[in-house]
Amino acid sequence: MSDNNQMNKQDVDIYRDTYLRFLGYSNELGEAFRPIWPKHLVNLSYAVAVAYVLADTVDKAKMVHEKQGSSNRDVAIKAGDVLIWQMFASVIIPGYTINRLTNGTRFMVKRFKVPNARYIPTAIGLASIPFIITPIDKLIDYLMDETYRKYLK
Repeated sequence: MSDNNQMNKQDVDIYRDTYLRFLGYSNELGEAFRPIWPKHLVNLSYAVAVAYVLADTVDKAKMVHEKQGSSNRDVAIKAGDVLIWQMFASVIIPGYTINRLTNGTRFMVKRFKVPNARYIPTAIGLASIPFIITPIDKLIDYLMDETYRKYLK
C-alpha cells in the first residue's frame, strides 16, 4: 500500500465517514416506526443511538488524549463537544422532529378518515429523514459555535 493510501485510510473517521454513522440515526427509524412498532423496539432504537454517541465521544477524547502535549482539560473539552453535538444533532432534535411528524400525520389521517392509513405516518417519517439531517447538523454547529465553543475559547 502506498503512503498516500495509508494516509487516506488513517484519515477515515469510522463514526462519521462510514456506514457506522447510520447507527446515530437509529432512533429516527424508531420514531418513524413508533406508530406500528411495540414501545420496547422504539426504546431499543434510542439505546443504539446513544451507544453510538458514547462510542464516538470516547473515540474523539482518546484521539486528543494520545496527542503529545494535550491536557486533561483538552480531553474533557473535546469529549464535551462531541457528546453535546452528537446528542442534539443525532438523537434529541431528529428524534423529536420525526416524532412530531409521525404524530401529526397520525392525527391528520384519523381526522380525515383516510382508509387503510396505518402505514402512512411511518412512510412520512421515513421519507423525511434525509431532508432533516443536514439542516439539523448545521443548526447545532451554529448554536454550539455561538455558545459552548465560544465560551471555551
